[in-house]
Parts: sequence; C-alpha cells; structure tokens
Amino acid sequence: MNDVAAAIALRRTRSLTDIVRGEVERMVLSGELKVGERINEQALATRLGVSRGPIREATRALERAGLLTSVVNQGVFVRQIDETEAREIYDVRSVVFGFMCRHLAERITAEELRSLEALVAEMDGAIALADSAAYYRLNLQFHELIADFARHGRARQTYDALIKETHLLRQSSLVSAEKMRESNSEHAAIVAAMAAGDADAARRLAEAHAQGGKRRWLEARNSQ
Repeated sequence: MNDVAAAIALRRTRSLTDIVRGEVERMVLSGELKVGERINEQALATRLGVSRGPIREATRALERAGLLTSVVNQGVFVRQIDETEAREIYDVRSVVFGFMCRHLAERITAEELRSLEALVAEMDGAIALADSAAYYRLNLQFHELIADFARHGRARQTYDALIKETHLLRQSSLVSAEKMRESNSEHAAIVAAMAAGDADAARRLAEAHAQGGKRRWLEARNSQ
C-alpha cells in the first residue's frame, strides 16, 4: 500500500471510529446504556454493523472523556459517579458557568437577549403544562445558548465535559413544578442581569444557579 492509500485508509478508519463513538456516546447520555452497565463489544458491533475494532477505539475515547470506566479483568462499564464526585462536578460547573455568563454579559447583543428571554418564556409554558420533559429539553437549550453566545472556546470545552458527566447522574431534579419554577426564576434573573449589563451580578447569579442545581439534585437523590 502506498502512502496516499495508507492515508486514505487511516482517514476512513478514523471517520468510522468517530461515527461509532458518537453513537455509543448518545446511548450513554440518553440512558440507553445504563449507569454501571457493562459494554458488550460484540453486541454493539453487531448492532452498528461494524467490527469490534472501531467499538474498542470508541470505548477507549469515551474512557478518556470520563463517560466509561475500565475494570481490570472485568471489562468496560458506563461510569458511576458517587456523591462526593457529583458535588465536585457541580462546584466546578458553577465556576465555569459563572465565568461564561460574566463574559457574555459584557458583550451580549439585543438578538441574543431576545433568544434567551424567549427560552425563559417557553420554560414557563412547560411549567404551566407540567411538562417536565419539555422543561428539561429547554433548560439544556438555554445553557447551550449561553455557552454558544459566550464564544469562549476553552470555557466551552470544559463546560461541555462537565455537562456530559452530569448526565451520568441520571436522577431528575427538575420534575416537580416547584423545582422547575425555582430553576426558571434563576434563569430569568441571570438574563435580567445580562440585559442590565451587570456582568458581576450575572456571574454571581449563574454560580448560585449551578449551586442550586446541586442542591436540587441532592434533594432528589435523598428522597429516593
């Protein structure tokens, strides 16, 4: 095989691995592969119509990303996060989210403000309908937009990794109308601070919102 052919073959392998990784990651984050579940390479390979090689490469990448964990002589499993680590994730997330909100408050456009305000209104609508699934989807979109609008690559990279780890916790803390209202009032306060151009308040409120998320998660966990 010449150099060009080898390069093409490598590119194809990497592309396939990326596709497989994306699908396995989706299965983990959606809960289709459950926390603590052992990864069955052969079953996944059969399902996705690939050899076990891309599955193995994908699981290694997801280990590095913190979504899977390897146990010697037992295999690879969907990672379980204990309470101490969960608290730490929320703590770091609060700092990064606060930074992004402060950064955004200093440069937010009128159009971006309207987009965030519209999502807050949509979340109010979901609360009125007691639609926790819609609220959760809109809540993720709200945070995603803030990360998009902040336009800070390193902060975004760190935040995305923390969000993925948070999905592993699997326990819903935004089911009751009371918790959803509390969460969305915090969203509204953050957006109001941004509209006022108060970067320090936006940071402070954003950090408090993430800490509120930790408290709501702990309350949900302890009530089960």
